Amino acid sequence: MEERSQWGTRAGFIMAAIGSAVGLGNIWRFPAVAYENGGGAFFIPYLFALLTAGIPILIMEFTMGHKYRGAAPLTYRRMNKKAEGVGWWAVMVAFVIATYYSVIIAWAISYTIFSFNLKWGDDPTTFLVSDYLQVAEPGTFGGLVPGVAIPLVVVWAIVLFILFLGVKRGLEIANRIMIPTLVIVFLIIVFRAITLPGALDGLDAFFKPDFSQILSGEVWVAAYGQIFFSLSIAFAIMITYSSYLPKKSDITNNAFITGFSNSGFELLAGIGVFSVLGFMAAQQGVAVDEVVEGGVGLAFMVFPAIINEFPAFNEFFGVLFFLSLVLAGFTSLLSICETYIAGLQDKFGLSRAKAVLFGGGASALIAFIYATRGGLNFLDAADYFINQFGVAVLGLVEVVLVAWVFRKLKTFKDHANEVSDIQLGNWWTISLGVITPIVLGYMLFDLFRTNLLRLFPTDNGNYEGYPDFFINYSGWAVAIGALVIGIIIGLLPWKKNPEEGDYDDR
Repeated sequence: MEERSQWGTRAGFIMAAIGSAVGLGNIWRFPAVAYENGGGAFFIPYLFALLTAGIPILIMEFTMGHKYRGAAPLTYRRMNKKAEGVGWWAVMVAFVIATYYSVIIAWAISYTIFSFNLKWGDDPTTFLVSDYLQVAEPGTFGGLVPGVAIPLVVVWAIVLFILFLGVKRGLEIANRIMIPTLVIVFLIIVFRAITLPGALDGLDAFFKPDFSQILSGEVWVAAYGQIFFSLSIAFAIMITYSSYLPKKSDITNNAFITGFSNSGFELLAGIGVFSVLGFMAAQQGVAVDEVVEGGVGLAFMVFPAIINEFPAFNEFFGVLFFLSLVLAGFTSLLSICETYIAGLQDKFGLSRAKAVLFGGGASALIAFIYATRGGLNFLDAADYFINQFGVAVLGLVEVVLVAWVFRKLKTFKDHANEVSDIQLGNWWTISLGVITPIVLGYMLFDLFRTNLLRLFPTDNGNYEGYPDFFINYSGWAVAIGALVIGIIIGLLPWKKNPEEGDYDDR
């Protein structure tokens, strides 16, 4: 059995941590958020949020996993017996995310193949919605879409195989291959993008600072939200990964490397995205702001249209772009799945193979809901509600529990300082005890206010205008279900005493 406390090397852990943070969302979410919130001026609140929330929470989670030597449920249990349910809640949030995240990777695999002959044609939007996904009305399944289901099988076959191999032989090796490959591929794309006609106009739109916007509270909230969602914090990943670290690992240094590496990739993504958006605007003879779009639309609608307009090697750069999405997706999905694989091993004493079979197998089967004709609608609703009312709420609960309820900040600071070159001081304590709870509290107040109002007859309607019945069971029920199931699992008995041992056998 592999020893739980050992990655092959420190570099292996850092690669895995960076891989969990550098996911699909960084490629299309950050550029749009930055552009909409002051352009170059956005980097001021963004950097402040990174230093007062992102890296401090990374340090806290690295310390928790490293000190208590367990996946999220075991770590929370060892911190305080009453907190185990929070760990399982985080695991269930990760489980839900894994089910639909895998489908987006399947799309990217399909589009990598489509790039060889630009199969999406002159109207990528119609191709995606009607020809490829064959989208049905909200609330209907409409049968499996073979073009999505087949690559989805491939995704889960690869993921389950790597997870079955374990941390050293599976996760670490996979990230050592995928992360450098992703960076190389994306650097090629960015280099080509900045040489396109109109690229400078796109970069000007991206970096041109609008300092008037940084006086807006909404911009600062957007900065904290971006940092929070891009670093894979508050849904069990970093706690689980750090539990595999050797006992003398430098926690603080690892957190800074992970945080700044993730931000560096986000900046690189912004440069690449806005270079090609500037090119597209020049080709159409419109302003850059008329072609800016975020989310799935950017990756699977706008980028194919841009690739069509490339002056040469269209197919080659199409393959590179969607291959980068595939690689980014796999690195994150592996990290997400490890949270509940490790949790099952700790709680029920399962072997690695059985935990992968039960946990990974269950998420793989549920994922096929999103491979149906109604899958895009289910994915959209589940993604919004599990992120907003799962990850965001978890982050606030986690920080408040550690800082104010169980008062563990000093304990964790002493533990991190004992093994780290960079010593933590008042900056870390104030960030977690004051700044982060206030910002997250405001974010969630506004979020609940907006969405709870939608439950009543108003002109606003539900999220994205979905029918009530659909949003209730595919959105609200998913977010609430993750919490309820997490609490129930937390009440079940442990296979062995959770207060003893390092659980080195998983």
